[in-house]
Amino acid sequence: MNNPILNTEIQEFINHNLNSNIATLLLKGTLFPQIETKDIIEQIEAKKRSEKKLPTWFEADNIYYANKLNIEQTSSETTAQYKANLITGESIIDLTGGFGVDCYHFSKIFKEVEHCEINQELSKIVAHNYRQLNVQNIKTHAVDGMGFLKSSAKTFDWIYIDPSRRHDSKGKVFFLNDCLPNVPEHLDLLFKRSKNILIKTSPLLDFTVGINELKHVKTIHVVAVNNEVKELLWVLEADFNGIISIKTINIKKDNDEVFDFYLENEKTATATYSKPLTYLYEPNSAILKAGGFDSISTQLNVFKLHKHSHLYTSSVLIDFPGRGFKIENSLLYNKKALKKLGINKANITTRNFPETVEQLRKKFNIKDGGDDYLFFTTDTEDKNLVLLTKKA
Repeated sequence: MNNPILNTEIQEFINHNLNSNIATLLLKGTLFPQIETKDIIEQIEAKKRSEKKLPTWFEADNIYYANKLNIEQTSSETTAQYKANLITGESIIDLTGGFGVDCYHFSKIFKEVEHCEINQELSKIVAHNYRQLNVQNIKTHAVDGMGFLKSSAKTFDWIYIDPSRRHDSKGKVFFLNDCLPNVPEHLDLLFKRSKNILIKTSPLLDFTVGINELKHVKTIHVVAVNNEVKELLWVLEADFNGIISIKTINIKKDNDEVFDFYLENEKTATATYSKPLTYLYEPNSAILKAGGFDSISTQLNVFKLHKHSHLYTSSVLIDFPGRGFKIENSLLYNKKALKKLGINKANITTRNFPETVEQLRKKFNIKDGGDDYLFFTTDTEDKNLVLLTKKA
């Protein structure tokens, strides 16, 4: 840690320049003789990024920020709170502690929390910040978490791991054994130290891949915030060999959208189909990632428009985990018929349709925005369809 950053005048400078032009600050040269300007800029950028993501840290005094990349990669407080509310017990260890956001929220649930972080500098920063936040039940260890488990016989009610990808060369497809720590390789050790394991992964991890690499998977949580999937949470329980449950949540400011189903039941569920009725529904991003498309139809008693469209319809408006629309007009996709509607501004969505949003905007000269929502999709007879809707 670069301790002069915590000097009162430097902290005041950081707080007063959160909205300043960074390039202008850099051009000013040396701001304080005891510290390099780039170190101050790094604190300004990291703190600014924390304003909405980490409000507890942002609002506290004398917080020392890790670099902005670390802030980008850390859990938000919103998702950390969700994780903390999933589990209970007396003790938990975080093997990949990072900036310590998850542990902070675990500390509100558990009596004993242990934070392992192999980066010694980051571990010091986290320990300092916990003191500023008046957290007294978290022990920080500047060690490799898996090594800590190997060298200690201590057991915990829960183990938490957020493995990091070693490289991005494989693009969107990756495996847990491509990550650090290699969780599949250490499962036997993990279950010796706890009967309950919580693993956070990127939304890019495929369900089938994760299930095949792990064992005793009990639940998979798909967590979205404002319709953007942020993380997958894998709950492993020693000796569990039952049906895996999928829990989806889209956390929003005014309300949370929740939909749960069993993975095995989705394979046998039979959706019902219909032409467009009075209302149209689009599942939120958490459900789209989870793939419970037939379970939605059976559980919520709504009809699918097509096997691959993932749009739903009903005669009566229901509380749906996603967006709901009133269908104003339904027509087969036809350039002449669509132009007759005289729409020059609309929100456009495509589902199971041969053309992209960009192509359609250019083709029909439709600007983005307004109160109209156009859905380009395919119906039960494999015909291309256009639905003119407004939000329900």
